[in-house]
Amino acid sequence: MKYCPALFVSAPASGQGKTTITAALARLHRNQGRCVHVFKTGPDFLDPMILQQASGNPVYQLDLWMGGQAHCQQLLYQAATTADLILIEGVMGLFDGEPSSADLAATFGIPVLAVIDATAMAQTFGAVAHGLATYRSRLHFAGALANQVASAAHADMLQESLSPDMPWFGAFFRDKNCQLPSRHLGLVQADEIDDIDQRLDKLAEHLSKTALNKLPPPVAFTSPDIPLDELPQALKDIRIAVASDNAFSFVYQANLNLLQGMGAKLVFFSPLNDTVLPDADSLYLPGGYPECHLKKLAANHTIRKAIRDHHAAEKPIVAECGGMLYLLTTLTDCNGQQATMTNILPGQAAMQNRLVNLGLHSATFPAGELRGHTFHHSQLETTLEPTSLTQPTRKSLRPEPLFQKEKLTASYIHWYLPSNPVVAAGLFQP
Repeated sequence: MKYCPALFVSAPASGQGKTTITAALARLHRNQGRCVHVFKTGPDFLDPMILQQASGNPVYQLDLWMGGQAHCQQLLYQAATTADLILIEGVMGLFDGEPSSADLAATFGIPVLAVIDATAMAQTFGAVAHGLATYRSRLHFAGALANQVASAAHADMLQESLSPDMPWFGAFFRDKNCQLPSRHLGLVQADEIDDIDQRLDKLAEHLSKTALNKLPPPVAFTSPDIPLDELPQALKDIRIAVASDNAFSFVYQANLNLLQGMGAKLVFFSPLNDTVLPDADSLYLPGGYPECHLKKLAANHTIRKAIRDHHAAEKPIVAECGGMLYLLTTLTDCNGQQATMTNILPGQAAMQNRLVNLGLHSATFPAGELRGHTFHHSQLETTLEPTSLTQPTRKSLRPEPLFQKEKLTASYIHWYLPSNPVVAAGLFQP
């Protein structure tokens, strides 16, 4: 058993400032010389980039459905062996989703801090905090922090609205100079924000004036009963080329760790900037923002030909969401600009002004089930018949097509490979 101070940062809904406060908290304690490990609840790629920049350590997902309880328990236990502070950022509202942030916090006994956007709110702040704290039993509620507070007088009204037994962590005042920019899929990637460190340091400075400048109480973390460290060496000495740049950056750190843990050697390349594909047995094309880099992707003829040659040689390719779009004949952005892609998959996709599909999905392969999620704004048109359809966790959600062509596996799904290492290995094996 390991003991480590820990806090679960949640909110009544999305857009309340969870990422901003979690990042500020991580940077605050990092600047004080502490080792901070941050986790993100559920499927997300953009928030972890900010949180990694803030903490200086890789950020992992905790998802009771995609990874399972034992997997989450192992990640937390490993973090507790070296961390001075563990932070977990929730997803959406505290009780949203199945499983929810509340499920995760209750499972591991981590106290919940409620970040509540107090814009245009006064005494109702106390009612919202009370509802979050009492809606469910077995939930350790640490207290409330008011975000987007207008003035000291506003902060006083918010604090006075809380019940006597509700801890007040303070007010985080509005500052447009500290806001984190966003686009259609969420926050802008950390390495695209030129002054990201200055913003994080400023956020940390603001947060230092609240009660969060002190470490929370320690939480006990235990290792799972089933050892999870031993992995089959099914990818021993296999070289996997992983696309990695501002167009292809949506990849779980746990996926990369798993591939390496099974013996693979990862080599990274940029479809935007490189003209040569690394010598590799398999190719991994994660999701990202190809629609934001159409001209540059289309102009890189040599790397597109190298990927076509890789496919023609019947070498494995795993393409997820934006990676799949890159394999199409054309891709069109929201402004109607169209560009030629690699033309391995016959078809085209066009970006829409609204979300097309979102949710947790699984797919059945010969070796078992693999889990992941979908989140995209593009509409696909292809004459290629899907090999199968994914299974969403909710009946109201729409399944996604899964395309398997020679050694290519492509879909809109962002796979969480640790959900089934055996299936994951099979996708990359020559």
